[in-house]
Amino acid sequence: MSALAVIIIGPDLNRGLAALSLAACAAAQGTEVTLLFDRASVALLADPRLAEGLDTARALGVEVTACATGVADGGIMLPGGVASGGMMAFLAATADARLVPV
Repeated sequence: MSALAVIIIGPDLNRGLAALSLAACAAAQGTEVTLLFDRASVALLADPRLAEGLDTARALGVEVTACATGVADGGIMLPGGVASGGMMAFLAATADARLVPV
């Protein structure tokens, strides 16, 4: 199965939870998964309701990146295992993956 690239496109908690669930399920099936919190969704990383899903996804090998601009603008402290990066690098790294915006 080809790799999966998931972009969380807004600050809605339900979208964030759905994206993490999708990423974790795909990773559990052996799919390489990369997840990007875009500028608008980075604030979700500070929401404790997202922590368990994030931990589960990371434990299954999901690569998680947060938009560097969103992190700087929001003064967000990134959770462990979450890299800071940008859309261009994300797209370059996932060029052959199936892209799913959530």
